[in-house]
Amino acid sequence: MALPPTIPTSFVPHAAAATARRFRSDFSGAFGFFAYGVLGIVFVLALGVFLYGRLLASSKAAKDAALASAQAALDPATVQNFVQLRNRLTASQSLLSEHTAFSGFFSALEKLLPESVRFTALHLSRSDAGVVKVEGAGVAKSFNALAAASNAFATDGRIKDAIFSNISVNRDGSVSFALAATLDPKIVAFSLP
Repeated sequence: MALPPTIPTSFVPHAAAATARRFRSDFSGAFGFFAYGVLGIVFVLALGVFLYGRLLASSKAAKDAALASAQAALDPATVQNFVQLRNRLTASQSLLSEHTAFSGFFSALEKLLPESVRFTALHLSRSDAGVVKVEGAGVAKSFNALAAASNAFATDGRIKDAIFSNISVNRDGSVSFALAATLDPKIVAFSLP
């Protein structure tokens, strides 16, 4: 059987210089280098985390030992004395915070009232709800002095809802009055100097 005339029976390869060189980049080496770099960084980080964990464990063990020795050194009687002292201080603080001291009210009254106004009777009371009321009777030298006292109470704000009633002019020109008001709880609260 004979071969068709178009197919050669032998051939000689062309020289390498004769073929056109195609540029082909090889990224497998760069990718491998990058992968080994990442692997190295991960290994270093894992080693760091492991060593840091060991450091924390040893630090915790040392602190646990120090705490155990400190607890062993405590005297139960001393601890009991401190607990009793704390309870007494807490109880005294609660007693003082609920204690009513009218000296703040009297000091404020002394500063607010004009010299020409004086009280002849004064009654202070505190309800179970903690509302402090003042009721009193007094004499003012004139109606203008009574108006100045009313204005002073309104301006100060610690003596609230002051109502002057039963106002009458006496024979000597003085003015008698009755007062009913509520007090701000802060003005009658006990405070340490």
